[in-house]
Amino acid sequence: MDLRKLKTLIDLVSESNVSELEITEAEGKVRIVKSGGTVVQQFAPAPAPMAAAPAQPAAAPVAELPAPAEPVGHVVKSPMVGTFYRASSPGAKAFVEVGSQVKEGETICIIEAMKILNEIEADKAGTVTRILGENGQAVEYGQPLFVIE
Repeated sequence: MDLRKLKTLIDLVSESNVSELEITEAEGKVRIVKSGGTVVQQFAPAPAPMAAAPAQPAAAPVAELPAPAEPVGHVVKSPMVGTFYRASSPGAKAFVEVGSQVKEGETICIIEAMKILNEIEADKAGTVTRILGENGQAVEYGQPLFVIE
């Protein structure tokens, strides 16, 4: 991403009501967070080596929150950013409940991303011991959703 585009994005975030913006392109990922009137920018380059201009220094350091303890058992994580749904429609029965037996490949939830409903399947057979995602809430890539034992 070129510096002009990056500067435009920073200006847009600082002048708007948007508190956070994340963009992923072939060159890498840029995350711009507005905290207390200042704009903080994070830049993660793509894994492939490339020649790029250095990112502008951040306006303020981002406080790292301690990572929550990893749940015991096999954790099913979100493969994408989107909205987590436990059922196929608002009035429908949830795909799984705590104590449900699941088979590998069985649909356990849906994540809506860009108006597309993506069925998420269990990647391990077992018993659902915890449901970590909240129905209708946004989830991040890699966020734990279920624990299967």
